Amino acid sequence: MITRRNVLKTMAGGAVLAGAVGGYAFGVEPLFRLAVSHYRIRTPRFEGFTSANGGPLRIAVLADFHACEPWMPVSRIKTIVDRTNALQPDAIVLLGDYVAGLKRFRSAIVPMKQWSDALSPLRAPLGVHAVLGNHDWWVDGPAVSEHLKRVGIQVLENRATRLALPTGKHVWLAGLGDQLAIPLGRGRFRGVDDLAGTLDQIADDNSPVILLAHEPDIFPEVPARVDLTLSGHTHGGQVRVPFFGPPIVPSKYGQRYAYGHVSEGNRQMVISGGLGCSMLPVRFGVPPEIVMIETI
Repeated sequence: MITRRNVLKTMAGGAVLAGAVGGYAFGVEPLFRLAVSHYRIRTPRFEGFTSANGGPLRIAVLADFHACEPWMPVSRIKTIVDRTNALQPDAIVLLGDYVAGLKRFRSAIVPMKQWSDALSPLRAPLGVHAVLGNHDWWVDGPAVSEHLKRVGIQVLENRATRLALPTGKHVWLAGLGDQLAIPLGRGRFRGVDDLAGTLDQIADDNSPVILLAHEPDIFPEVPARVDLTLSGHTHGGQVRVPFFGPPIVPSKYGQRYAYGHVSEGNRQMVISGGLGCSMLPVRFGVPPEIVMIETI
């Protein structure tokens, strides 16, 4: 029987639940959760491709730090770095947006020297490699690039580099310039990306190619020569509603390239949920994550 008392109890319970969910989304998941998401990628060129220890090639992916107080302080970056190193990847790739993506909801920015110094202990046998994101360019792309280089991180802006394994095999990393680098007003942007010029630097037809692209929207243009595309930018939507997915995704393709492993034809992409926050300091159902790729 529906009574006034039952209605009030239901409303009160709903308010408590909403408050608990909101508190978790603002105060727990963005600040204290850190997941490790594993993906096993199979392509013909990766078949039989092993690391120095005889196991699969393992690549750690870090995206979208958005360093600022109190949501991504230096102490939090150091924790992420330690956790990544403990996973013992063969290579580490950084997918951009190191600078703050929050304005109204931050108490302070983390200066470039501080967040880059915090990234400096990252270690992997095949090196640490990076591209820039849109927020990096909107603040000062060249300065972000110089701070990464200063701490020994290779910046691949429209550049490809060949990584030589002790087994005698090679893998190419191709880093794409950002697709939203220069605001033109009225929601329009001009990119500094050069996909064709970047891939032209790959000097053989047999070695695997991994493309680093901050935004996933380039994927329909990526040729089959690329074995795997790694992207960030979307943060997985930051909020994922059960059964419906993320209501808002910063991609012209909507939920198609929101998060996770995407396979279209013979092409594959993994989109990281990222580590920090943009626009609003909230995460729900998309905890900050380190992505581990294993090639098989």
